[in-house]
Amino acid sequence: MTDRPLPKTIQIFLPDGNPRSVRIAEITSRTVRAVEVPRTKLAVAAERDEVRQVGLYFLFGESEEEAKPRAYIGESEDCLTRLGQHHQRKDFWTRAVVVTSKTQRFDKAQARWLEWHAEREAARVGRYTLDNAVSPSEPHISEPVRADLLDTFGTVRVLLATLGFPIFENAHAPAAPSEREVFACEGRGARGRAEYVEDGLLVLAGSQAAKTVTASTRGAYAEKIRAKLLASGVLTETETHYVFAQDHLFTTPTAAAVAVIGRRTNGWKAWKDDRGRTLDELKRQPLTPGR
Repeated sequence: MTDRPLPKTIQIFLPDGNPRSVRIAEITSRTVRAVEVPRTKLAVAAERDEVRQVGLYFLFGESEEEAKPRAYIGESEDCLTRLGQHHQRKDFWTRAVVVTSKTQRFDKAQARWLEWHAEREAARVGRYTLDNAVSPSEPHISEPVRADLLDTFGTVRVLLATLGFPIFENAHAPAAPSEREVFACEGRGARGRAEYVEDGLLVLAGSQAAKTVTASTRGAYAEKIRAKLLASGVLTETETHYVFAQDHLFTTPTAAAVAVIGRRTNGWKAWKDDRGRTLDELKRQPLTPGR
């Protein structure tokens, strides 16, 4: 049995009234805030004192070549200035998130420690490809300060996920391994295993994918996603099939099924539990009281 997260109240403020522009998120009982800044709205962000402070920042974007979204993690004594520098030098990102203190209590050492810990955690979870070329070493801080920063990091994790960037969220269903519900998809010599999770379908490491795609699938999704999965190291090649070297999250069951068996299919019907019940039967049929 796992501990459930406690309920939280999160406030999101839209400074210019546009929900697709700058957004400022905070847990009302905490002293840190996260400011989401679209790259096209740096001029709007420049009017906000919240981003002109010591803090931690994240750059988020997609990659044309890789299967996972891309992120960069950094720290600065003036996060807005650093975002301006990255605007000139880095192409991949479309949105940034700046984390600062409402009481302006962060100093350089604390920001560096948060950067180190954030990069380590993001690499461990593996949901994003990190653009950081050099991993920082752990800065020296006192034990009480480290304890406070670990608590702060918990708030940062929640705020980022709330804004749509689950960089620190494990994709596995929140249950013990023995209690997880695993579905299988088989065909064309392939066998995938997966969990149905909040963000889609998580194909598990060790799953096998067909090495070829059918004629009707060529040039479509299956070939494109396989190229990205291979480039990212998610898929490795054997003589007879591909193997998932790590867990990989697909946004839909159909995308996952097509990637595994290499042909067009309905993923809701293709993924089945160990009793032969489809994902559609178990997860998509109308809910009834008590179900």
